[in-house]
Amino acid sequence: MNFLIAGGTGLVGQALINKLIADNHIVYCLTRNDSNKNDTPNIHYIPWLNNELPAYNFPNIDVVINLAGYSLNSGRWTKKRKQLILTSRLHSTRELLAILNRLPNKPSLLLNASAIGVYGTSESQYFNESSPLGDDFLADTVKKWEACAETATTHSIRTVFCRFGIILSNKGGAFPKLVFPYRLYMGGRLGNGNQWVSWIHIEDIVGALLFIINHPTIEGPVNFTSPQPIKMSQLDRCISNHLRRPNWFSIPEPLLKIALGEMSLLITEGQYVTPTVLLENGYIFQYTDMKEAIRSLY
Repeated sequence: MNFLIAGGTGLVGQALINKLIADNHIVYCLTRNDSNKNDTPNIHYIPWLNNELPAYNFPNIDVVINLAGYSLNSGRWTKKRKQLILTSRLHSTRELLAILNRLPNKPSLLLNASAIGVYGTSESQYFNESSPLGDDFLADTVKKWEACAETATTHSIRTVFCRFGIILSNKGGAFPKLVFPYRLYMGGRLGNGNQWVSWIHIEDIVGALLFIINHPTIEGPVNFTSPQPIKMSQLDRCISNHLRRPNWFSIPEPLLKIALGEMSLLITEGQYVTPTVLLENGYIFQYTDMKEAIRSLY
């Protein structure tokens, strides 16, 4: 199959592309800078977001995957950074849709990255794909992002919004930042410890994406989270026990808010999110236990 991927140099993109190449698929990766990247028979790097659409003669594309967007973990959410988080997602999605408009033969599927932050936060509510959506900055950003990507359906393209939870990987993302203090013997509870952590192993991200590609009845929002969310205090203990490091320190929520501003909600607040669509369609998770997931990474 031929894949067109935007944002393929990030955490999820790299893991997915490695799997696609191993399975002998062909990947066309849209990138801002292709100067240090070498094409191979299975991957072709194509510059984009340079004020004009790529002048590239694409073959028939089977699946388009949009993972592009400025990182949520890049620093304190100033007014400027919040604008960048939103506009980077909308701009890259619109540019990708413009490329799709040019293709004489449309792909059968668009997989668009999204986030469980669309539901807002709660310590008592459970969320699935049918739940009401939130109204904070992150929820509003995700709603606008999904609405932008949804225009692909006007071309009869099956469109899936991949609402990612906290991704467990040792190669990037938020999880290594949670682990790092424990390596320095400075680990401990973040916030009150009662906030839910809806997580997913990077191998299940890739596995679920491939599962959706092969199950054409799945469309719309899909939660990418383990069936077993845990409390932050439980996650702290799992990391502490596995690394054999103390879990002594505690950073209260007010201090995190002072240090991180609005971005602190990524740590101090959470949501219990279930992957209802994946489970009902028969996806079998490789990792449902946090201890086993951490053991596979460290």
